[in-house]
Amino acid sequence: VQLQASRGGLVRPGGSLTLSCAAQGTFFSVNTMAWYRQAPGKQRELVASISSGGSTNYSVSVEGRFTISRDKDKNTVYLQMDMLKPEDTAVYYCATGHCTVGASTAWYKSWGQGTQVTVSS
Repeated sequence: VQLQASRGGLVRPGGSLTLSCAAQGTFFSVNTMAWYRQAPGKQRELVASISSGGSTNYSVSVEGRFTISRDKDKNTVYLQMDMLKPEDTAVYYCATGHCTVGASTAWYKSWGQGTQVTVSS
């Protein structure tokens, strides 16, 4: 599966941004999709994941502010980010794997190229 993420950007604190990730391949409809992020000097961390059936899982740090969704007709997963904070600044990656929403990073076999999101005034 090949993944192509949309461009990120610079957003003011409190602002919103939506990332999208288009998948090419035959397994999108059955795979779990996820967004990860990696800030400078930190490990890559799960932001949110969504199963083929629509079950979701969020990091505590983004729950209530971010929303993950998927459009199976468009083979695309989205990450709606609201109430952004400076600590959300990171490179964001989409990923996919044949796993549950709570699976570890090792289960995600295909990754997008990463897109920079910067939250700053």
